[in-house]
Amino acid sequence: MGNPRGLGLHFIFVCAFLFAGARFTTCLGDGNMSVICSEQERLALFKFKQSVKDFSGMLSSWVGNDCCLWEGVHCEDAYVESLHLRGCWRYKESNDDCYLSGDEVNPSLEDLRHLKYLDLSGNDFQGSRIPKFFTSLKQLTYLNLSHAGFEGIISPYIGNLSDLKVLDLSSNGGLKADDMAWTSGLSLLEYLDLSEVDLGRVKNRDMVFYMIPSLEVLSLSWCSLSNADFGPFVNSSRILPNIKHLDLSENSFQGCGLDTTHLSSPHFNFSRLSNIQHLILSENSIEGVFPPVFTNMSSLRVLDLSGNLLNSSVPVMPNLLDLDLSDNRFKQIKDVGIWTHCHLKQLHASFNHFEITMMDSPKNLSECSQYALEWLDLRSCSNVTIPEPLGRLPNLRGIDLSSSGLVGSIPESLGRLRFLQVLNLSCNRLTGEIPESLGRLRYLEVLDLSDNKLTGQIPSFLGNLSKLDLSSNQLNGTIPAAIGKLFKLHSLDFSNNSLEGVVSEAHFVDLSMLKYLDASFNTKLTFNVSSDWMPPFQLVTLRLRSCNITNGFPQWLRNQRKLYELVLSNASISGPLPTWMRKMPIIPQLDLSHNQLNGPLTNLPNGATYGLFGPSPVLFLGNNFFNDLIPTSLCRRTDLDYLDLSKNNLTGKIPKCLEKLERLYAMILSSNQFSGVIPSFVGFGSLTRLRLNDNKFTGEIPRELGNLRYLNILDLGDNKLSGNIPKWVGEELTYLAVLRLRKNNFTGRIPQSLCNVSNLQILDVAHNNLKGHIPRCLGELIAMVNNSGSGQMGSLFDYDEINVDQVMKGVDLEYTRTWYMVFNMDLSSNQLVGEIPVELTALSMLGGLNLSNNHLSGGIPDTIGNMKKLESLDLSGNELTGVIPPSMADLTFLSHLNLSDNNLSGRIPTGRQLQTLTDPSIYEGNKDLCGSPLPKNCSNPREDPTTTTTSKKKQEAVDEKTKVWLFYVDIICGFATGFWGVIGVILFKKQWRWNLFMFVEKTMDKIYVAVVVRVNKIKRGRQVT
Repeated sequence: MGNPRGLGLHFIFVCAFLFAGARFTTCLGDGNMSVICSEQERLALFKFKQSVKDFSGMLSSWVGNDCCLWEGVHCEDAYVESLHLRGCWRYKESNDDCYLSGDEVNPSLEDLRHLKYLDLSGNDFQGSRIPKFFTSLKQLTYLNLSHAGFEGIISPYIGNLSDLKVLDLSSNGGLKADDMAWTSGLSLLEYLDLSEVDLGRVKNRDMVFYMIPSLEVLSLSWCSLSNADFGPFVNSSRILPNIKHLDLSENSFQGCGLDTTHLSSPHFNFSRLSNIQHLILSENSIEGVFPPVFTNMSSLRVLDLSGNLLNSSVPVMPNLLDLDLSDNRFKQIKDVGIWTHCHLKQLHASFNHFEITMMDSPKNLSECSQYALEWLDLRSCSNVTIPEPLGRLPNLRGIDLSSSGLVGSIPESLGRLRFLQVLNLSCNRLTGEIPESLGRLRYLEVLDLSDNKLTGQIPSFLGNLSKLDLSSNQLNGTIPAAIGKLFKLHSLDFSNNSLEGVVSEAHFVDLSMLKYLDASFNTKLTFNVSSDWMPPFQLVTLRLRSCNITNGFPQWLRNQRKLYELVLSNASISGPLPTWMRKMPIIPQLDLSHNQLNGPLTNLPNGATYGLFGPSPVLFLGNNFFNDLIPTSLCRRTDLDYLDLSKNNLTGKIPKCLEKLERLYAMILSSNQFSGVIPSFVGFGSLTRLRLNDNKFTGEIPRELGNLRYLNILDLGDNKLSGNIPKWVGEELTYLAVLRLRKNNFTGRIPQSLCNVSNLQILDVAHNNLKGHIPRCLGELIAMVNNSGSGQMGSLFDYDEINVDQVMKGVDLEYTRTWYMVFNMDLSSNQLVGEIPVELTALSMLGGLNLSNNHLSGGIPDTIGNMKKLESLDLSGNELTGVIPPSMADLTFLSHLNLSDNNLSGRIPTGRQLQTLTDPSIYEGNKDLCGSPLPKNCSNPREDPTTTTTSKKKQEAVDEKTKVWLFYVDIICGFATGFWGVIGVILFKKQWRWNLFMFVEKTMDKIYVAVVVRVNKIKRGRQVT
């Protein structure tokens, strides 16, 4: 026989279980198996589904006959009682596409007559108005339309929803109100959030404050309120007595700020607000002395005055538990009340630039026998060292001193804070080793010491951490195997250190909760796990960049089904991609670049996607040995923002299906063996970076590229392209910062339209067959004059690792994340003629100028010295004449100069930067040049080299004047010689004079006889006829 008491307990347990099971089935009534939702409501929900775009499959379960089983739908007695359709649009935690989108809320929802709960927040209804049919949902008690893209005037009919307890219309951006009288109908309302609703010109504004007797939470943040609105509210005799939470932040009260007079006792009747427990007045330009009125609000527990202009000490508020004074103008840490508020549990004082470090508590202030402070936030507060007195705050649960310029070591006294759960000392300049005392903090969950200068080894004991971040320090030694015992650990980051040794399975033995692992940039660290290892975790992020991975591609990854980011670049991995990888879910952020991987790309992950896509899906496969064609399976990656297949051995044409990648902002296919013409579909999309250089493309630049209005980088160099450089490049691609067309077969002239590209900072058209003159207007390229181009933004995304190849200082260089700092113009190796435009010397930002191997003539512009940032200048292989301008010595950054193979003459200027350029080959091939560093000496070695050109010009001017004077002397002498040489002889010799006159007379007689005979013959001829 069994124990009767045991049987009784067993019977009670069975009955309780059956009752709970019945209760559970009822609670599923959105799950009631015996009742199916009405056909009318099912059709209403189905029509709503059809009216919206569902990017992420939020409504994918809305199939079948029983809508009570659909996700987000809850039923009671076969009627739809609540709709939970919250999306993520506009929310900080947004994962891109996890929301519904439609041009309105479908009126079919009007048929849900029993609906009590409706949440459409975080979706996009594209500027539509709040539907009037909501007023027919008489049973609604909860309505959340926040972050949903509604615009227009709030319908007063919302006041008919008399059962409402919660109404949230916040953060729509375009909502306004013209009259708040409708609030009088919401007598049961307890929660009202109108944040970002424009109440600047609304009528009956004060009714919000005294016509809703049940109201406990009121949020009017960013509502364009004024000082005039604030005064009557806080002094009204009808003020709502039940308001406990009041948010008036970010109003700035129409420019003049919330005047402190409105917060003084005569104006601020705190007795009317005696029940307020949570008051937010942040971002309201409150300045000067701390408003003393808050000391009389005995019910106040939470006070937020962040983002104001306060600078005086904070008075004691004995009942206050949470105080936020971030981003004000306090000068000393004691002013924020850290030693005087004995009962304060949370103090936020970040972004106050304290002038002195936090010393021990002042002796002249009444100190507390015990401090209740649990959370201390002093981020970005310009402390000098970690304050030792923190050890006197035994109840601290969290400390944040990040980004405060801290120096010195981490004090051992922090080990006395036995309740500490969070310690953030990141982004400082701390030195020394990690104290062993931190390992004694058994409640410590988050330890962030990243971005410091800590040395030594990682301690073997680190409590019960859930997050450990030691990245970007100078730690060395091996990783202790004890880390594998931190069973709560979900985030582990020790990247950017000097760690070494082997990481094996033992380091992960108990890390079943691990989601984030980053060991990147530890070049002496080796990951060596067996091929059959089954890790206990499912990672979301794995980064092993610039580590050493043995045994080929990690086999244990085949069981990781939740990866969102996988970075194995520069990890010494070789061989083809494993075939099992093809069945893995698509990994949105995948980086396998800079390895020795080979074979086709057909084994890339191509299975069903796990979860939702997040920001910046990318695919980096560059710097490997992949071959064959681009597989069509790659065209499934329509989510991609960035595609980099550069520096492989891929062949064939660019597949047309890539046009499906409409979100792509960067397409990097450079340094492969692609051939054919550049397809026109490349010009239809959102590309801002396009690199097709170093391939075998032929034909002309397709006209469709002109559609890429926001293209920032265009690199088509090192191909076999032909034709003219199109004029539309300068007319339509006005955001170009980099234009690289070098080493092609382009002909014609450099188009004048390029002068319109105000953002252009790299212009490289070298090694083509361009003819004509250099356009003078190139000297007006604004970015090369004052660095105002779009390229100065640099890398806009974490994964924006664009490379730009340039010849600078005679060397082929590859710029990565610093490309936006490069300013270069390379027009070399063409057929350009004419003089070097003096306008080019206005390009003061230019770091490199290469005009070599053309047919340029004339002299080097005298104002070449204005190009102050010039580091590389190559004018070799032209037909330049004249002297080298002395101003060239003013180019203080010049480190590469080539003037060889021209017709330059005169003395080589010396001094300043030119003194460091001692290679004779710089000037060779100019037979008339002399002076150092050439072996040919000038004729006047004592002549001042800095005045050579000036003296020569003065001498030339004198010579010119002499030539003019001699010209007139020659004329006078010639006239005198000719005149007196003939007339003088005749005047003095009679016989010569007589002979001359006789000759003239005989000659005149002969002419007269000849003329008379000729005239008579003509007359006789006319008479005969």
